[in-house]
Amino acid sequence: MANTQQSPFLDTKLVAPSSFPSTSSTSPSGPRFPPPPVLMQSNQVHSPSITTPPPNLPSPANGIRTGSPVPLMSTPPGPPVFSSPPLQPAAVPFRTSPATPQPIAYSSTSSLPTSSPPHFSNGSPPQITSVTEELAQDAESPYVLFSAHKVLKQKKLANVPSLGFGALVSPGREVSLSPQIIHRDPHRCHNCGAYANLYCNILLGSGQWQCIICRNLNGSEGEYIASSKEDLRNLPELSTPLVDYVQTGNKRPGFIPVSESRISAPIVLVIDECLDEQHLQHLQSSLHAFVDSLPPTTRIGIVLYGRAVSVYDFSEESAASADVLPGDESPSEEALRSLIYGTGIYLSPIHASLPIAHAILSSLRAYKRNMPEISRDRCLGTAVEVAMAIIQGPSAEMSTRVVRRPGGNSRIIVCAGGPSTYGPGSVPHSLGHPNYPHMEKSALKWMENLGCEARRRNIVLDILCAGTCPVRVPVLQPLAKSSGGVMILHDDFGEAFGVNLQRASTRAAGFHGLLEIRCSDGIFVGQVVGPGEEAQSDNHESFKSDSALAIQMLSVEETQSFAVSLEASLDIKSDFVYFQFAIQYTNIYQADISRVITVRLPTVDSISAYLESVQDEVAAVLIGKRTLLQAKNFNAALDMRVTVDERIKDVASKFGSQVPKSKLHRYPKELLFLPEFLFHLRRGPLLGSIIGHEDERSVLRSLFLNASFDLSLRMLAPRCLMHREGGTFEELPAYDLVMQSDAAVVLDHGTDIFIWLGAELTAHEGKSAAALAACRTLAEELTEMRFPAPRILAFKEGSSEARYFISRLIPAHKDPPYEQEARFPQLRTLTIDQRTKLKSSFIHFDDPSFCEWMRNLKVLPPEPS
Repeated sequence: MANTQQSPFLDTKLVAPSSFPSTSSTSPSGPRFPPPPVLMQSNQVHSPSITTPPPNLPSPANGIRTGSPVPLMSTPPGPPVFSSPPLQPAAVPFRTSPATPQPIAYSSTSSLPTSSPPHFSNGSPPQITSVTEELAQDAESPYVLFSAHKVLKQKKLANVPSLGFGALVSPGREVSLSPQIIHRDPHRCHNCGAYANLYCNILLGSGQWQCIICRNLNGSEGEYIASSKEDLRNLPELSTPLVDYVQTGNKRPGFIPVSESRISAPIVLVIDECLDEQHLQHLQSSLHAFVDSLPPTTRIGIVLYGRAVSVYDFSEESAASADVLPGDESPSEEALRSLIYGTGIYLSPIHASLPIAHAILSSLRAYKRNMPEISRDRCLGTAVEVAMAIIQGPSAEMSTRVVRRPGGNSRIIVCAGGPSTYGPGSVPHSLGHPNYPHMEKSALKWMENLGCEARRRNIVLDILCAGTCPVRVPVLQPLAKSSGGVMILHDDFGEAFGVNLQRASTRAAGFHGLLEIRCSDGIFVGQVVGPGEEAQSDNHESFKSDSALAIQMLSVEETQSFAVSLEASLDIKSDFVYFQFAIQYTNIYQADISRVITVRLPTVDSISAYLESVQDEVAAVLIGKRTLLQAKNFNAALDMRVTVDERIKDVASKFGSQVPKSKLHRYPKELLFLPEFLFHLRRGPLLGSIIGHEDERSVLRSLFLNASFDLSLRMLAPRCLMHREGGTFEELPAYDLVMQSDAAVVLDHGTDIFIWLGAELTAHEGKSAAALAACRTLAEELTEMRFPAPRILAFKEGSSEARYFISRLIPAHKDPPYEQEARFPQLRTLTIDQRTKLKSSFIHFDDPSFCEWMRNLKVLPPEPS
């Protein structure tokens, strides 16, 4: 049935990384928090090998399935006040007047299409059959991860905001097994637009199928007429939960085919020329490696910016030659026309111009004037405008009736070493400027509009910053965000910068993306967090009673995901609920893809059965995204730490048990690892203060809100691996008890990987070198495809840098021995002397352990089994 109460708590605007709008919806029961999807183990290490930890250890591999995450799309309410009153639907996320179609119950009087006469003559109604009766169990697609594998029937319990229910959707995720491909138009419900799928009831004699969303009966043009349901299983959409409908160019009127050399969209490097010698040398090394890594057909452009904009000409082979435009204002139409229609070649395929590209990069010179980095003039905004113009080229004057598809999103990659301080979109050099707040606000708006214009032209902007000069993140972040790109901060222009440069250029999966979400009657979308915005009504097909939530994706990339919060609008009576996710986009080979994912989840009355189906890791990521969406600055982040505390107490009171003769509540044993994940969230870099500057935290929060499930989980809760003899690794809880002097430890925290070497180990040079090499190999394997590529830092026990490692571990050294052993069983393998030495190595500080934190909240932590 269609969503009779379609009023998702999605706000009317999607939010992006740095500046998150706060148009949130509220309800008497406080904010809503989505639950965790199914976990996947994408970072499995093959070499060196990892020893599986004991079953009672919190490990990202335990009970995890392959999947991907989702980004953000609205702003939740203020700090939650958890209460039990039923939720009241608020403003619809992306629709102003949602349709509320009435369910259509099938009966003997249902009208059948005249083109498919019934094959029954005994007067009984036609029998509807389901092709899934003996098919595989209800499995989730790796593209969609739900926070629980079951759904509570009672609305009041299903909508408990502190736990919530939801899914992570990864539209651009690639999977090892290709989905079923169908080269024809899909069968869609004439009423609500849902797609035919393996859970539909089908009239074998007439080929009619019943929609799982609104129960409408639809014709199939005779395609589903069969003698038995076994025959229908030969049709991909009726036998698998994930299918791709593919249409190639010959089916699109007005389409102009593009040669193979055009399949690769152009990439323009926009490079800061105000760098000191050391930074420039590192940047040149990274850029040389980058152009060598590009596919031969990739067209590349190079633009430099300082006080002016230099556009390099690839037609000059004898010397690096550039056309120069002033940077104090946006380039005039006349200047751009003379540039584009001149004799220069500003975009050239790598196979034809690789030596010239290397010559241009080698010709770059360091900043010569004696001026602080922060005070140098950088016309970044003007440079981006020029780069966009040379990408578009003369095509702007082509007939509007011609469809020109350049094979995906073009990409501008900005290599910045400082803020934009000259020309449009700039801010004053000094924060102390009397008019700085107003000028920053104007610059932010200008940059956001420029990013939107870039996306309108199918151009994605990534901003890769490095060095020690502040880049004024609040101004630059909207430029990347609104175009569908990312902003990343680096310590320098060295290895990690170079790797991210290469991965940024290859990560796009498609463009012109649209995500549609349809749910069974009684379920609606409450909020979406991710890189998208409200879809305009003319961007997708209209059906009579279509209550789908439509999201226009800023880009279609494997590294992104959407976090979808789902809520109940009424008590559920049926045994199953259905969810359908349709992703429409154009891939890099210019084919139009409609990817349809259909999921069926059973409903239960038992709270215990529901809690056992909860996926702790996915729930933690969804809760983290909902929480981080409200942490717009440092003070708000502190408030969100209190919100995390309230979540813990509310879940314990709603789903846990009360300790006899006490005011304490015991956290539900089924959610063993969830509170530990949330403890990492509240004290880690996303909400805590273990990294120094608010700009760094803002960039991290922005990445987390849009990141895939795998990266989001690692950014939220680090993964700890201890090196063992023979080059193997044992996965252990991320507790400070892992800091054993004779060991080497790898800590993966998403955007950073730390390698810690104990003092006893470093005393043996040979063993230390072998352990360090194994740890580095492991770190590289764990992050081989990750974007952004993390920093990999190594240090010895007792060094000042080791604090970066220690601050990310749960301080469990103060807990009593029985509690330490219960949560960190590896301690039992140590001798008495080793345990004594480990205990004496810790320095006292006031941070509570996980168990102390829970007890301070009047909640007993769940006991490991």
